[in-house]
Amino acid sequence: MSTVQDVSTAPVVAAVPKKAMALGPLASLIILALLIVTPLFVKNFIIFQMTMWLIYAIAVLALNILTGASGQFSLGQSAFYALGAYTSAILMEHVGVNYALTLPVAGLVCFIAGFLFGLPALRLSGIYLALATFALAVAMPQLLKLGVFEHWTGGVQGLVVTKPDAPEILASLGLKVSQDMWLYFFTLAVTILIYIFSVNLLKSRSGRAMMAIRDNEIAASAMGVDVSLYKTLAFGVSAGITGVAGGLGAIAVQFVAPDGYTIQLAIALFLGVVVGGVGWLPGSLAGAAFIVFVPNIAEHISKGLSGAVFGVILIIIIFLLPNGARQLAYLAQGLIGKLRKH
Repeated sequence: MSTVQDVSTAPVVAAVPKKAMALGPLASLIILALLIVTPLFVKNFIIFQMTMWLIYAIAVLALNILTGASGQFSLGQSAFYALGAYTSAILMEHVGVNYALTLPVAGLVCFIAGFLFGLPALRLSGIYLALATFALAVAMPQLLKLGVFEHWTGGVQGLVVTKPDAPEILASLGLKVSQDMWLYFFTLAVTILIYIFSVNLLKSRSGRAMMAIRDNEIAASAMGVDVSLYKTLAFGVSAGITGVAGGLGAIAVQFVAPDGYTIQLAIALFLGVVVGGVGWLPGSLAGAAFIVFVPNIAEHISKGLSGAVFGVILIIIIFLLPNGARQLAYLAQGLIGKLRKH
């Protein structure tokens, strides 16, 4: 009787419709065209910033799968980002593996780590799970500084990563592509693949099970959903995608060091999910853009008070768009629909 009462009185959380998980075909083509054309007309520094934008978008999307799809809060994504970055860096510099081949390995290592971490985390939920993942994020930089791993990680000094050149086949075709531009388009290709995988995952049976757990864990269990399996699976998938983002970040920045993966990175990724819209995968681009570009805008406005300016911008965005970029996209879609009718 108490179980029935718990189910009936549990708060109802609106699920994200399947059609809302991805942009429409026309909007997707427009954004893709802009992402392809823009680097052809900007300087290498802007191309590098756009590359980091896509990398953070992958990491934000990964956290959105965990938080938006399965309803689990995590402040420890920076730990998996660091693990993926160091995996790619070590494989490239110590083993001589091709940079592209290090990414699936980094994703697999982080998937296993995330899945294993998700097992003891099953007993936790809400703020307690957030605190546990917070502890993981705080501990990871210290673990990377241990002398036991210093031969591989470089310890406090970190590890320098060689930036890959464009394939020789492009030069033979008469195409002069810089390192930054090649890495951007390589990152864009990886981003598209992960985005398609994520959308299909959430539309699959596993994705529906995760969202059922998010909406009402007791009801999902009563319907036969293996709550333990899908919660740990969500942790593993999110960590794996974050590891790929970390590997790309190491290649783009050409350097990995423990102090580059502090709790500030984890908070920034969580902030990207909120700004982009919790549970809305296309919002990952908007959230990542906020992480990459808004601090530069704040510093341009006032170098001495850049942090205060950043906070004011964040408060304004949260006040005007409490549901993040998803709300803005829906408003734009409604306006376009009205214009078509008239």
